[in-house]
Amino acid sequence: MSGMEREYIRDRTLEGHESARKRGKTIGGADVTDDAMLSMALHPRDQEMSLRDIAKRLVITTGTKKGQHPSPATVMRMLREHDEQAATAVST
Repeated sequence: MSGMEREYIRDRTLEGHESARKRGKTIGGADVTDDAMLSMALHPRDQEMSLRDIAKRLVITTGTKKGQHPSPATVMRMLREHDEQAATAVST
């Protein structure tokens, strides 16, 4: 019984997110990365520095988290998206 209710709640949540997107609302937090942060992260990565160390060197410049460091997961996501974009640009 609880499994059915969990699935019902999940479906309603997904419907709500889809409805919000159709109305132009964004789901999730604001982006904290920008091109300047990406360029500052690429050089240490080329020197095989760890994601934690790269994140400690970066600083968020806008939004409510201004002045804080991004998480290593955010740095990893930013670098992965950059690599994917570079790969598609080369293949086309």
